[in-house]
Amino acid sequence: MSKNNVLAALERVAEKRINESIQRGEFDNLPGSGKPLNLEDDRQIPDDLRLAYKVLRNADCLPPELELKKEIRTAEELLRSLKDESAKYRQIKKINYLIMKLNTMRNGSVQWEEKQLYYEKMVDQVGARRRSKKQR
Repeated sequence: MSKNNVLAALERVAEKRINESIQRGEFDNLPGSGKPLNLEDDRQIPDDLRLAYKVLRNADCLPPELELKKEIRTAEELLRSLKDESAKYRQIKKINYLIMKLNTMRNGSVQWEEKQLYYEKMVDQVGARRRSKKQR
């Protein structure tokens, strides 16, 4: 079984257990339920980065990782609107570069890395859509 299949299986199991817990009402009366999140809580930020992040937050700037994620999401939205396959290919290359850049910035587990897009899969999907439209 490949690594991606194992991760997908674990995600399905986790999702199933979460949904079962929701149905049993285990998340109904959690502390802080119905209250706004404290976005100023910086306990998860390493000590040496807290001051820098606070300065950035006060200046309405995002940390580099979040700025990159925002740029990736914007590029993905643009990709969905493109019609020309060569333009889509160029956009996917840009997105994959940004994802690689983001993944190299992180020092965490590989399982939390962003997944890159693959042109071949996209071309297959586009081809399948065109074939189904022609059959109608």
